[in-house]
Amino acid sequence: MDHDRNAYLDAVLIGGREPAHIVLAEYDDAWPTRFEVLADRVRGALGDRVRRLEHIGSTSVPGLAAKPLIDMLLIVDDVEDEAAFVAPLEAAGFELRVREPDHRMFRTPQRDVHLHVYATGRTEERDYLDLRDWLRISRDDRILYATVKRRLAQQQWADMNDYADAKTDVVRDILTRARSWRAASADPRAT
Repeated sequence: MDHDRNAYLDAVLIGGREPAHIVLAEYDDAWPTRFEVLADRVRGALGDRVRRLEHIGSTSVPGLAAKPLIDMLLIVDDVEDEAAFVAPLEAAGFELRVREPDHRMFRTPQRDVHLHVYATGRTEERDYLDLRDWLRISRDDRILYATVKRRLAQQQWADMNDYADAKTDVVRDILTRARSWRAASADPRAT
């Protein structure tokens, strides 16, 4: 399994796997402003090709410790149509790092931004937003998630993807509660 996972990462990571040292910081009130500056840069590069652009990940959740790395979700019409967005984003200072089926990820040369690109209608869009929105209102799950992240940050990781994979179980559990909350909040009878 590890061999298969490593082979997959070698195939989709542009530049290969990189050792990761995880450093968590307490929430910084400047992170939303940093996102807005970056979002303006993305919108300036892509114009009306941006279908949706959101601040996601731990830096988008007030009160949550995070790697000081801004995660962004960009929705475009067709992620496989790289001609529509890769060159403009590269010209705006983003480097293509991941090329997976149905997903691209860019980062800045400073490695302090991850820009995830998906096509409209992908479940990842809902998952990212449900998780973010739920963590913004659930103190218990913010604490749970921060505790797991702090424990994992003390380990050495061969690649950032290994750290992300190690969070899968807790993210899945929190996402289950987030989906239940989202479904209940969308049900007019729930109020």
